[in-house]
Amino acid sequence: MKIMCLNGWGGKLYDKLLPYLKQNSPDVLCLQEVVHSPATNKDWLTYRDGDHVLPQRANFFRDIAIALPDHTAIFCPSAQGILWDDNTQMPSQWGLATFVKKSFPVVAQTQGFVHKTYSPDEYGEHPRPRSAHAIRVFDYEANRPVCVAHMHGLRDLKGKIDTPERAEQARKFISIAMSIVESNDPLVVCGDFNVEPESETLKMLAEAGLTDLVTARTIKGTRSSYYKKPGKYADYMLVNTNVKVLDFKVVFEPEVSDHCPLVLDI
Repeated sequence: MKIMCLNGWGGKLYDKLLPYLKQNSPDVLCLQEVVHSPATNKDWLTYRDGDHVLPQRANFFRDIAIALPDHTAIFCPSAQGILWDDNTQMPSQWGLATFVKKSFPVVAQTQGFVHKTYSPDEYGEHPRPRSAHAIRVFDYEANRPVCVAHMHGLRDLKGKIDTPERAEQARKFISIAMSIVESNDPLVVCGDFNVEPESETLKMLAEAGLTDLVTARTIKGTRSSYYKKPGKYADYMLVNTNVKVLDFKVVFEPEVSDHCPLVLDI
């Protein structure tokens, strides 16, 4: 069973990402920074937040669903705000998505917020609402259920420092992940946590019985060359003791986002 986790960067490099996903076709894809704009058929819109201007693939969720036709696509919005079509405002939802190969039935799932709650009218002030999604699927080849949970951690303008909000976020994420786990289930948790390896978040996940694979297997971080700032760690993948890791890698080539894909075979 192949599980992939990636911050999709709003689809900015979709022309590289889509062929990569089609070729690798993970059984479970956990994708963060997903744009969903059902009010338009435009290919591109623009995100504007002060000096931060970024092209966004207007229907990134739809693009990935088309690229992975053998997968069930689940979108979990955190907020609806405004993107721009030149000078025209366009309502657009933003959040995370999970894609599950249809041969792996989803037998339980839950989604919830790890910071704030759904914002229906605007993206809001930073740190903005953030959610998590957890699924329990049945792997017929291994004859067992497998649980996978991911979140997109809050962005604090002061950086990746430990804060009370991040501690509460970690507690909520652990609760959401554990809510679908039954006795002896393998559990994989992952996402763009927006924290450093020595963070309180990672310590809390370790106390919950989860082992991080990223920091044990790479010293290069999880950001591609498109990311120019210091601090190259952001994305993590952790497993409980019921997971037998056959292979794990942080994928630095090809570059399909400003984040690197995390790929786990169990």
